[in-house]
Amino acid sequence: MSETAFAMTDGQVSYDGKPVLKGIDLTVRSGEVVALLGANGSGKSTLVRALLGLTPLSGGTTLIYGSPPARFRDWWRIGYVPQRLQVGGGVPATVREVVASGRIARQSRLRRTSAADRTAVAEAIETVRLTGRANDPVQSLSGGQQQRVLIARALAGEPDTYVMDEPTAGVDAETQQLLADTLSGLVLGGKTVVLVAHELGPLEPLITRGVVIREGLVAHDGRPPRPEGDCARPGHDHQHRHAVEPVAGPLTGWQGEPR
Repeated sequence: MSETAFAMTDGQVSYDGKPVLKGIDLTVRSGEVVALLGANGSGKSTLVRALLGLTPLSGGTTLIYGSPPARFRDWWRIGYVPQRLQVGGGVPATVREVVASGRIARQSRLRRTSAADRTAVAEAIETVRLTGRANDPVQSLSGGQQQRVLIARALAGEPDTYVMDEPTAGVDAETQQLLADTLSGLVLGGKTVVLVAHELGPLEPLITRGVVIREGLVAHDGRPPRPEGDCARPGHDHQHRHAVEPVAGPLTGWQGEPR
C-alpha cells in the first residue's frame, strides 16, 4: 500500500465568518498526480494552502505524511510552487539565490553549503533553461521566467511531493510546455504532484486524478473532466488575479511563519 502524502478530513475554512471550504475529505497517495480544478472563487487555492497548513482550518483535520502541519518536521519532502513571486525592495535577489533557498530545508543550521547543494541548484536552473540568467536579479525577469524560478526552487530541494498553485496561469506557452516536460520526468521518477489549475492544457496527459471544487465542496473526484464552455475554446487564454509569494516565503526553508 502506497504512503499517504496528504489526508484532509472534514476540512473547513472560513474568512470573516464566510465559509470557503465546507467539509473537504481528500487523500493523496504517493505517486499520484492530482489536479484540483474549479472556477475562480471555488476554493481550490484555499484548499491547497490548507493542505499545507498555510491557511488554518476552522474545522476538521489535515495531515502531511501522517503528521499535523504544526508538528511536521520533514519539510524537505514538500516542494511548494506558489502562484507568483513578489519581488519587493531591498537587496535584489539573484535567480541562483532564490533557487538556492529551496535547499535550506535539507541543511542543518551548522552545515555550510555543500557540493551537493550547488549541484542541485545548478541542475534545477538548467532544467528550467535559465542558466544564462543565474546571476541576474529576479526583478529583471519576465513573469513566465519568474515562474520558472519558482519551479527551479522546488526542484532544487529534491522533494518527494510537489504542490503547485496554478503554475500555468498567465504564463507563455513555452513555459507551460516546459513545466509539462519537467513534470513528466518527475512522474516517471515516482514523485507525487498536487496542482491547482483552471485548465490543464499541456499538463492534461500527466494527470491521474481530477478533483473538482465547487462552492467549497468536492463536486467530482476521479477521472479528470473534459474542458467545457469557454475553457474548451481553442486559444482561450486565462488572465486571473493571483496571490503573491515573497522571496523569503513559506516552505522555502527561509525564516518566517506561514501566512
